Amino acid sequence: MRYTVFIADLLIYIPALCLYIYISNKCENSKILLTSLSILLYPGLMLIDHGHFHLGLALWGILALFSDHDILGSVAFTLSLCYKQMELYHAWPFFCYLLGKCYHNKKNRLLKLINIALSVIATFAVCFSPFLQRKEDILQVFHRLFPFARGLYEDKVANIWCSLSVLIKLKEIFSLQSLLLLCLVCTVFSLLPSGLNLIRNPTFLKFKLALANSSLVFFLLSFQVHEKSILLAALPVCLLLPDYPFVSFWFLMISTFSMFPLFVKDDLVLHYFSTLLLFYVVVGITFNLTPNQPSKNQFLPWIYPLLPYMLVLSLAGCLLLNVASLVVIPPPDKPDLFSVLIAIYSCIHFVLFLTYFNYVQFTVNSHTGKSSSEKSSQQTSPKKSIQIPANNNRKIKKQ
Repeated sequence: MRYTVFIADLLIYIPALCLYIYISNKCENSKILLTSLSILLYPGLMLIDHGHFHLGLALWGILALFSDHDILGSVAFTLSLCYKQMELYHAWPFFCYLLGKCYHNKKNRLLKLINIALSVIATFAVCFSPFLQRKEDILQVFHRLFPFARGLYEDKVANIWCSLSVLIKLKEIFSLQSLLLLCLVCTVFSLLPSGLNLIRNPTFLKFKLALANSSLVFFLLSFQVHEKSILLAALPVCLLLPDYPFVSFWFLMISTFSMFPLFVKDDLVLHYFSTLLLFYVVVGITFNLTPNQPSKNQFLPWIYPLLPYMLVLSLAGCLLLNVASLVVIPPPDKPDLFSVLIAIYSCIHFVLFLTYFNYVQFTVNSHTGKSSSEKSSQQTSPKKSIQIPANNNRKIKKQ
């Protein structure tokens, strides 16, 4: 690993993550270190996207919103978006969450919205000011930000369009403009329910769930998707690990598996297996990897006792495809057989995860921040706002 990459992580990503885990107070003090370590050891970010500033800046934005510093959060996220346009995957939840907070703030509703809008516009203006001198520079920036000429997807990505192309050759049937319109319509309509729900009830837990939903929708349905774009969904799911450890762990394992062809290409197969094993051990020590007990009104309550067995079968399928892709020689006319199988297998999981996270976002209690199943088994408590005092002691202020 280059020293510059490691320094970038030390300065931006790791401090934001550790500080978020510390002040979020979602786990016991003795587990704060283990929780941070569990997320830092997530193999996807460790092996593929280490050192990308946009994830660290986005995390600082999430942390600022958690601490009710909305303008700072807006600036941090805008910086991440200016650095990497793929942060558009997270833009819709940021917009809906801030809009919902402004709408429900009856005293300074308009003033708060104007301040946030001005901070975002000013940040964009500063970042793009070097390119605003000539029209050619502006057009080149947009061409680089939105490389539509690259096609619908790159390589064998685990999204819906790549999986459908096995049966329907979309690139041969539709023109580039038609594919762009198809992706736009499908993405927008899939984003609307989660975003509107967040505007109506802008709680921080719903915000994290909406981040996962939005990034999964973009990954599955948008135009020009790369295999490692799943890491944009993995970031909010990492933050959901203390809230929903079982399903979050499952998702993080599958997301790493979906990038296996990249690990093979980069000669990281040994690193892939070793980091997955280490991640499993640390998460298993830190969290209780059992599904939440369903309430009587829970959707499909009969499926919950089967989830541990489904997890085992799911990961066994991953291992089988990993080994087969390494030792079995594919037919000469199908050189990408195992890459396609891995993509389809992962895509099925991601569609189910998207369905689950949307269901949880809509059923989570708007006031307590707990799902209906958690509410039935635990005594609810009012939402807390965390403030960081000058010393190292944490102070919790009830609203």
